[in-house]
Amino acid sequence: MTLTIHGVGIKIGEQFQAKVKNKMKKFDRYFGDKAVATVRFQHEHDEVRTEVTIKIRSHFYRAEATAPEAIMALDRAIDIIEGQIRKYKARMKKKNRKFGYMEDYLATVDTAEAEEDSGEEKLPVITRRKSFVITPMDAEEAVLQMELLNHSFHLFLNDETGMVNLVYKRLDGDYGLIEPEY
Repeated sequence: MTLTIHGVGIKIGEQFQAKVKNKMKKFDRYFGDKAVATVRFQHEHDEVRTEVTIKIRSHFYRAEATAPEAIMALDRAIDIIEGQIRKYKARMKKKNRKFGYMEDYLATVDTAEAEEDSGEEKLPVITRRKSFVITPMDAEEAVLQMELLNHSFHLFLNDETGMVNLVYKRLDGDYGLIEPEY
């Protein structure tokens, strides 16, 4: 796994990087060498926020956690990602072709254990589909449309770039803009 470690307002020393690399090695059994992982540490008031993102092919695994110390926050984020993998392993096993990169791990998973884990879990179902005409506009107009529709996001065609973009309302009350690369 290729690992990148960033510190925002935090100096990341070599010993700490070694600890992070050692803790992230546990994902090698799931993903092997094909994954790209980013670990980001940032001060947030009296705590440290840790964001762990793992990209393998077109799939992303992401978790964030806060704790008084960076290593504790990293442990929590790693636990969250492992929980995501455990939670969805039965589904991944059924759709093995999409999750072929986890072939070795899924081969070792006991089928009965996987079914037991998903026992009462209800799989998500698409219950509604909606189509609409995508309209060219700028980001500010898209935010206005989103507010008028009382939605938390709005998909639009950026009239400056000709690309599909998305604006969304953030938890802090501000807005975000997503500009996908394709």
